[in-house]
Amino acid sequence: MIVRGEVFDTALDIEISGGNPRVLVLNRFYLPVHITSVKRAVSLLYMDIAVGVDHEYQTYSWEQLLDGDLDNDKSSSFYFLRTVHRDVPIPKVVVLNEFDRRPPQNVKFSRAQVFMRDRFTCQYCAKTLPKQKLNIDHVVPRVAGGKTIWENVVTSCHPCNRRKGGRTPAQAGMHLLTHPHKPSVSPLFNALKQINAVWKPFLFQNESSERFE
Repeated sequence: MIVRGEVFDTALDIEISGGNPRVLVLNRFYLPVHITSVKRAVSLLYMDIAVGVDHEYQTYSWEQLLDGDLDNDKSSSFYFLRTVHRDVPIPKVVVLNEFDRRPPQNVKFSRAQVFMRDRFTCQYCAKTLPKQKLNIDHVVPRVAGGKTIWENVVTSCHPCNRRKGGRTPAQAGMHLLTHPHKPSVSPLFNALKQINAVWKPFLFQNESSERFE
């Protein structure tokens, strides 16, 4: 028989396959508010602060996770924590029981967020590159009064940045892949939905515009 404390202690020295697994945290309205570690998620479940949820929106208390057997078709919604007795399913998504925190309504502007919004892809030549080989380009140059705001900056590679110089794309004979915009949610969530398919139904999505702690 597995007891609550045994799994909690095991989580302190967690052994889960798949690198550095993360868990999506939702508020009680099923809106994403945070991304956390499996260890922290186990703590939330153990203390009854949260319950797990699978891709079919079925919820699981800590006791149910310890005692219940999962259907094979639901295994993709869980990591598996190895204990002496058996593997215990740990949900990839948890829902807070009481916390009503809402996601931030304003996305903070930063160089990293712009890169993530544009998926580390130069908006002129379409090359996807590491951040060390990317710059922030002002569509309307600063010398022409262009502002450093979401709607006027894009990711560019160094060669395209030099080619464009202090000109507009039209003046430089260059074309933008997409029009810059302010994301309605942190680009992090939109990138992560490509990484963890189980999270996708729970993340903010705006399919009309492509956008990435």
